[in-house]
Amino acid sequence: MASISVSALLIRFFIGGSAVVVSTVIGKKLGEKAGGIFAAFPAVYLAALLTASIDFRGEALISYSILLSKGAVIGMVINIVIAIVAGYLLPRRGWKQGLMFVLVFWFMLSSFVVMITANV
Repeated sequence: MASISVSALLIRFFIGGSAVVVSTVIGKKLGEKAGGIFAAFPAVYLAALLTASIDFRGEALISYSILLSKGAVIGMVINIVIAIVAGYLLPRRGWKQGLMFVLVFWFMLSSFVVMITANV
């Protein structure tokens, strides 16, 4: 695994946290659907992609960006599945129990995907 500088981590933290704050404010002002749409903004992926140039150069930067993008596509598909499961479970189980089930399901699904893609 490549090492990531502290400055790149701080930038990622700031961009990701800002996206959460913005989606929360939009949700409060415009409603839950608008907030949910903005919450789906891939801030972590974009922050990682933008800060990759701090830690990588040349061919290493290109290789890292391609690898990061492939992982992001898989992660976004998992997010869609999780959103569907959450939309089903939360109204039926309540937010506490539904959220717990969704988090466990996310962990199991993500772990499975990591195991099957680790050698690809």
